[in-house]
Amino acid sequence: MEKRKKSAKHFQDLIVWQKAHELVLKIYSMTKQFPNDERFGLTTQIRRSAISIPANIAEGFKRKTDTDKVRFFNIAQASLEETRYYLILTRDLNYANPETQSLLIEEVSKLLNAYINSILSHNQ
Repeated sequence: MEKRKKSAKHFQDLIVWQKAHELVLKIYSMTKQFPNDERFGLTTQIRRSAISIPANIAEGFKRKTDTDKVRFFNIAQASLEETRYYLILTRDLNYANPETQSLLIEEVSKLLNAYINSILSHNQ
């Protein structure tokens, strides 16, 4: 028997969103350890860029056209890369060792690419 994939009814059903949300939670936890003078600097920036990833996945999920969906997923990809840079900076400033977060970045990036490619190949 052929096993069918269950169609996602809500953005929370998407594995890519679940992993992106997990990344946000790990970044919030990590940034609690940052120096107080970074509260309005790096802490704010990395949190905002990380939050933008699952937020844009959620927003794109309900878009009616594939073009709109892909546009929001591309924005999520850009925020992912911004977050990747902030993790490098975090490590280089010796604020934390963001190994777990970096691994999640890679996982989310692969899932997001696969999701976008699936949408694009659906149109061919």
